[in-house]
Amino acid sequence: METADALIERLKSRLDPIDAPLEPPARSDGDLNGGFPTPQGELRQAAVLAPLILHAGAPRLLLTERAAHLPKHPGQISFPGGSIDPGGESPAEAAVRELEEEVGISATHVELIGRFDGYRTGTGFHITPFVGVLRPGYTVRPDPSEVADVFETPFAFLMDPGNHQKHAREWQGVMRHYYAMPWQDRYIWGATAGMLKSLHDRLYG
Repeated sequence: METADALIERLKSRLDPIDAPLEPPARSDGDLNGGFPTPQGELRQAAVLAPLILHAGAPRLLLTERAAHLPKHPGQISFPGGSIDPGGESPAEAAVRELEEEVGISATHVELIGRFDGYRTGTGFHITPFVGVLRPGYTVRPDPSEVADVFETPFAFLMDPGNHQKHAREWQGVMRHYYAMPWQDRYIWGATAGMLKSLHDRLYG
């Protein structure tokens, strides 16, 4: 098993700098669907944080379950994150802000390590994903208006290619294919699983 120090070095050597210029998203919901669905018009900018826990045992990632009453993607598993404030907020600032707003973990407990491939969703978002290490001492206080639950998943499980399943379901009369990484009773799929696959490819591909 890779040590925490070795994992940090791997992340620093393989990920992009957090303030590197943004490029068009390299990954998308269409990767397993011949490029479709393709959103029309200008993509809306969003950022997410993959919070990595390296203390108290094997490395884990913190994930959230979206509240069931939300109009978009209710009940789905996701990274903390959301839209970037168009008033001058950077993607990194948005990712850290959303972590505090959704989960209650402040910026003082986060060390951003780097950024990986942007992801285009079929709903018209360009998501910029970051990896940040959570320093010990934080308290999780999920906002019930956005988050139903917060949980941790072993990093080794998420980075194991044997767990990168390809699933499909009918959506608007068309079969859509997507990545899924079921873990215990959690169904990690769609954009979140696609970004985790992208992170794996960056680190171990």
